[in-house]
Parts: sequence; C-alpha cells; structure tokens
Amino acid sequence: MVLCVKHLFGPAAAIFLSAIILLSCFTNLIPYLSYYTFPSSPYMSPEPVPKCDIFRGEWMPDPSSPPYTNETCAHIQNHQNCLMYGRPDLEFLKWRWKPDGCDLPRFDPHKFFQVVGNKTLAFVGDSLARNHYQSLLCLLSKVALPKDLSDPERPHDGNKIMFYEAYNFTIYTMWSPFLVRFEEIADGMFNLYLDEPGDWLPSVPRFDYLILSAANWFTRQTYFYERGQLVGGRYVALNITTNLTSNRYSHRMAFRTSLRALNGVGFRGKVIVRTVSPMSHFEGGAYDKGGDCPRKRPYWANETAPMSELERDFYNEQVEEFNEAAARGMDMVLMDPTIAMLKRPDGHPSRYGHWPDQKRTMYNDCIHWCLPGPIDAWNDMLLHILAG
Repeated sequence: MVLCVKHLFGPAAAIFLSAIILLSCFTNLIPYLSYYTFPSSPYMSPEPVPKCDIFRGEWMPDPSSPPYTNETCAHIQNHQNCLMYGRPDLEFLKWRWKPDGCDLPRFDPHKFFQVVGNKTLAFVGDSLARNHYQSLLCLLSKVALPKDLSDPERPHDGNKIMFYEAYNFTIYTMWSPFLVRFEEIADGMFNLYLDEPGDWLPSVPRFDYLILSAANWFTRQTYFYERGQLVGGRYVALNITTNLTSNRYSHRMAFRTSLRALNGVGFRGKVIVRTVSPMSHFEGGAYDKGGDCPRKRPYWANETAPMSELERDFYNEQVEEFNEAAARGMDMVLMDPTIAMLKRPDGHPSRYGHWPDQKRTMYNDCIHWCLPGPIDAWNDMLLHILAG
C-alpha cells in the first residue's frame, strides 16, 4: 500500500497517508485499551494515601474479647487483677478500640515476635508503664513464656528483665516514675534533679525500642533542683524566693532532660513517647476523699469524656517536648492513647484490687487498669507502631 501511494503521489504524500492509516487502526483499539490498567512505574509518584490515625476513634462492642484471663496469665499484679477479686460486671471486657475510617488489627503474638526477634524492648516510667508491660506479657503468653533474668538480690526494686529464648527477645521494665534522678526524703516527699537523667540512661545502648512515659507522680510533694541548687518545689514549704512552684514545670523539664539525654548519647533505636493516661475518672470526691470510678461502660461518641486542666497541660507538654526532640533527628514515635483511655472510665480496678476486708495502702484505684482490660489496646497500638 505504501509503495502504491509513493508511486502515485511521491514520498511525502506516502508518509502522510501511511500515518493516517496507522492512526485509524490505533483509534479502533482505544475501546479495548480503556479496560487495561498499566502497572505503576517505580519512578512515578503515586497519589498520597490518607494516613490512618489509630489514636482517634471509638470503642466498639466485641464479644470475642478478652484475649486472655487471670487464669491463663500469671503476670497480672494483684492490684489490677479485677477478676480474681470478684468484680461482678464483666461488660468492661467486651470492647475493642476502632479507629475512625480504618481498622487496628488485634494484637497478634506471632507477628509481634517476628517483628521483635533478636531485639530488646524497654519500658521506662511509673506503675502505668508496668501495667502496660504486664499486659504485653499476658498477650504473649498465648505463644511463649519468658525466663525471668531479673536481679534476684533486688526483687522489689521495680526493675525486671524477661527473656524469650526461642526468639532471642528481651523485655526490660525500669522503674523511673519521674524519668529524671530523684530521691525520697520523707514519706511521699521527693527531691527531683530536673537536669539529670534517671539511672536508666546507662542501659540505653542495649535497647532497640524504648518506651518513655510518666505523669502521675508529678502531683506529689516535690523539691526542684537544677545544677545542684534548690530552685523551686510543689506542695512543699520553700525557704527561697522563686516562682517555680508548678508541677507543670517539673513535668516538662523531666521530659526535656530525658529526651535530650537520649539524643546526647546518640541512641540509635526507636523512642516511643506514650502520652498521659487519665487521672480524672474519680467521681464523688478526690482519690483520698472517697472518690470512685463507678461507671460501667465507655463514653459514647456523642458524649464528652472529662479531661482535667492538669491532664491537658501534661498532654500538651509531652507533645511539645516530643516535637522538639523529634526535630533533632531521632527515630521517634508519639504513642497517643490519651483520648481512647479518657473514654474508658469503666476499665479501672476501683475497689476490685483487693479483698473488701483487706488492709491496703491504695484507695479506690481509678488510675491503673484492670487486666485484662482496656489497656490491652495499648499493645494493639504498639504492634502497629513497631511493624511500621
């Protein structure tokens, strides 16, 4: 055909007419091509996928919960063993955290061990860090039990080392309720050295993952020290003139000192900063004035969960200090279960952390969380973070 056209009209016309013929053939194929999706080139920039915020959502009914009981897990501290102490209502166990617009998979111990094999994870903080740690041990107990490598000479110092031999995985929990160095000078009264990291810092090089958390202990009677000098205090008499009398100040400085210290020692692992757990679920009085947490269900979506001014300030300070440290280039993640836990006033031990006639040092406990209970969702979140 091309030869014929070239003979009749010359070379230029032949090229032009040939292009028309090929174009008409291609046009006839267009309806078929529209049904075929070409694979994305690795050099093309795909449209950004909206990121799921696992920390914003609602508690949804889940009849399959809980994943363990106090009879299947031996790592539950008595104060949080609500089932052992006869809590009669069990509906608090039948909920699951559901983020808005996406799903947060239930904790999978097999997947967790795949992620953390040959690594170390450390919880540094107060009794809520320990509460979190014990929840993790219970969830992992469906697959493996750890060896206790803790120092037998110091059984009550709050530091534990648990080793999962089959996975070469170690969990540390390190008692540091203020994160910075402190000393108790009287019953319930402490000196805080706000510019000195706690004694957990030298252990940091052995960790791959470090979870930092603290808040509740900053409501105690404390003196503030910086550069070895008394600079302020909270709920204590001061023999100096100072305006440093806020526990907001001591709380902020503790996080700032700790995070900067991690950056200063060149920590190469991942730092997870967990935000404040609710302190405002007491009703009918303060913790030492007969207050209790009697509610039997979560707050619904159309209800406002209460958050005290102190909690809000602590939360904002933690986020701000996290952002400041993250800007320095450390591998950091903010674990933010605050809103989720504000909606769970039903998940605390209350009076079910002891027998009714038992002498105790704790009031109705509306600070810690029953195990099993809502705090197990923290490990759903943790696995999501570690799996990346």
